[in-house]
Amino acid sequence: MSNYIEYNNKIAFHPGYYIKEIVEENGLTQEDFAKRLDTTPKNLSLLIRGEQSLSIDIAMKLSRMIGTSVNYWLNLQNAYDALIAEFRSEEELAEERKIFEYFDYKFFRENYGLPDLPRQKNEQIKALRTFLNVATLTVLGKRDMAVSFRSSTEDLTEASTVKANAMVQIATNKALKIEAPRFNKKKFEEAVKYALTLTRNHEDFYPLIRKAFLETGVIFVILPNIAGSKTNGATKKIGENIMLMVNDRRLNADSFWFTLFHEIGHIINGDYGISFEKETGEQEEAANKFAQDSLIPNDQYQKVVECAKFDLQSIKDFANRINRDPGIVLGRLQNDKIVDFNDWTLNPLRHKYKVRIVI
Repeated sequence: MSNYIEYNNKIAFHPGYYIKEIVEENGLTQEDFAKRLDTTPKNLSLLIRGEQSLSIDIAMKLSRMIGTSVNYWLNLQNAYDALIAEFRSEEELAEERKIFEYFDYKFFRENYGLPDLPRQKNEQIKALRTFLNVATLTVLGKRDMAVSFRSSTEDLTEASTVKANAMVQIATNKALKIEAPRFNKKKFEEAVKYALTLTRNHEDFYPLIRKAFLETGVIFVILPNIAGSKTNGATKKIGENIMLMVNDRRLNADSFWFTLFHEIGHIINGDYGISFEKETGEQEEAANKFAQDSLIPNDQYQKVVECAKFDLQSIKDFANRINRDPGIVLGRLQNDKIVDFNDWTLNPLRHKYKVRIVI
């Protein structure tokens, strides 16, 4: 390691640089100088090479030996440390710019009220950093930064990793501001049953579910989707509570409720993390089965399949019998390739929710 470092036309001189000059000017070997300074040759060598910071003890010994003040040497060390910190900050900012390129700052300005800073990239980075409550945006590039990434997401791109972590970080920050009782699994399971009765309530289901879940220690958050995050939802333990997040990317009745109950399945199974598109594995299969069986009881679904009546009225009648939105039934039939996705006669069964997202 060198006892001086150059970066962007600036040079940071370690105190060892000046000590080496003094040793050479006096025509002494480092061993002789170390003896006069009352330290070991190894300590002096580390100091001269810039591999060890100058201590108060060595600063005092140098001041007595050479006639300089103690502060002279301590100020040299402080100046060096400050410049090194500046160099690292500039290097980190350069890395942050790479991460920042994955985002559209306009999205955060429009959805979360970040300041309008046209053509001020460094200031935009600072604003986003503060909003996400991270020391540097580079942490968003780390798997498992905000919550566990499951094993089946090995091929996830850096861009998707960054955006997914940002989604969970926003949801976590929001959840931390909300007071909730300690998580009670038994009460949560009862609240989940209540949520199932709201699939046909197209207007007010979100605040009702939020309130019911909150009373059980689960903080339910719907967020605007960050394009390219490839996330469906996430669950995370926060102290004695659990955060459950889904985004507004899929608000068709079948997609929304399946995503929500998939995440609920993870909570019931004690499995927390991010759910990505096309994810596989035992944990995902278990959550998928929970969602399927909760939304449409399997025995009743099989009877409908056996009847083989999939016209609009038959699907509506079945949905009425099990008290579910018809779009949920249609989505399941299409996903199981029993009904064609392109059957336009069934389009009236589709419903897209309009959710007022509370930021």
